[in-house]
Formats: sequence, C-alpha cells, structure tokens
Amino acid sequence: MNSQRRRFMKAAAVGAVAAPTVAAAQSTKKKVHYKGQKPVQKPQQTPLFSGAVSYGNLLFIAGKGAHFEGDIKAHTKHVLDEIEKELVNAGSSMNKVLKCNVYLNDLKDYQAMNEVFRGRFGDEPPVRTTIAAAGGIPGNSLVEIDVIAYI
Repeated sequence: MNSQRRRFMKAAAVGAVAAPTVAAAQSTKKKVHYKGQKPVQKPQQTPLFSGAVSYGNLLFIAGKGAHFEGDIKAHTKHVLDEIEKELVNAGSSMNKVLKCNVYLNDLKDYQAMNEVFRGRFGDEPPVRTTIAAAGGIPGNSLVEIDVIAYI
C-alpha cells in the first residue's frame, strides 16, 4: 500500500510540474537588449559581448566601468548610473536587482565605494560580492560592476 501511494504521489507531482516546465522552456528565448536611439537596431558587425541579455524574466547586465579621470566616488556613481540605464532600457529597475558583483581596482577604495553604493538599490539591496581585481580593471576604471535582475 505504501509503495502504491508513493507511485501515485510521484506521478501526480511529475504530471503537475512537467507540463508547465516544458511549455515555459519552449516559449523562453534569449533576448539581447540593445541601447541607443529609437528604433534600436542590431549592430551590423557581431560585437564582442552583449551589454544586457535576458532569458525569461532574468536579466544579466555586463560589467560596467568608468573610463575617465576621477576618484572612486565619481567612478562608482557613473557605473551605477549606467547600470540603471541598462535596467530601465530592458524593463527593469534598481529595486529588481538580485545579485551584484563589484570589482575594485584597489581594496582601499572599499569604504568610499560603499558610501556611493548604499541606497542605490532601494531598502532591500541585492546580495553582493566585492573583490579587488588582480591586475586591475580594463580601461583604467577604479570599479566595475555587473548585476543580475528580474524583469
């Protein structure tokens, strides 16, 4: 009797879960979110990487840096502003960010970066990892940040 019940419960669970999963997988596609003046068109030449890609309701924003002279606070503000533009362009927002990776050129900038970072993602900030990037960040940026959000 116990084994019959287990088979029934297992079959019921598989039946209830499998149909929506298959349908969702068939309708979900990778989408690249291009930025620029409307109407935004796909670049003629294949780029090295995409700035923002979604799959279903998950949105992945590539690392953004600040490529100008300035201190960590100016660089952090610029990078967060650029991330916000990408999020809004794709139909998301700073409040919908789930995961954030921060790469610092120098760990001594940690506190100053945090001063600018605090509050930018609302009252419930995302999980975050912060590291000092060995060898520096490309383009002489003092910080690079990438995020995962939902739409």
